[in-house]
Amino acid sequence: MSYVDGFLIAVPKENVEAYKNLARKAGDVWKEHGALGYVECLGDDVPYGEVTSFPRAVQAKDDETVVFSWVLYKSREDRDAIVAKVMADPRLQGDEWKSIFDGKRMIYGGFKPFLEL
Repeated sequence: MSYVDGFLIAVPKENVEAYKNLARKAGDVWKEHGALGYVECLGDDVPYGEVTSFPRAVQAKDDETVVFSWVLYKSREDRDAIVAKVMADPRLQGDEWKSIFDGKRMIYGGFKPFLEL
């Protein structure tokens, strides 16, 4: 069964195009190193909940949008090897992302699917 890394961030609306450019570059790198899939989604119907919600989770402000992303791998072992290569790839080194979004509010994690249809 596959393995998935999931990400949730808040991106200032004025930085969406810069984020899209960064995401394209990152996606190319992930795929080149063996990821099976790479998906980036801009919030479209993500209301601010009274108790919990995607925007609350990342403390999104009025001038920000929520981005939900995931990377698909063949297995956890493949994921670990691919992420090590991605993190060492010079194309993703540096602090470019810091001018686009606040990484301290990113939520991420690895998930082992239990159902795939």
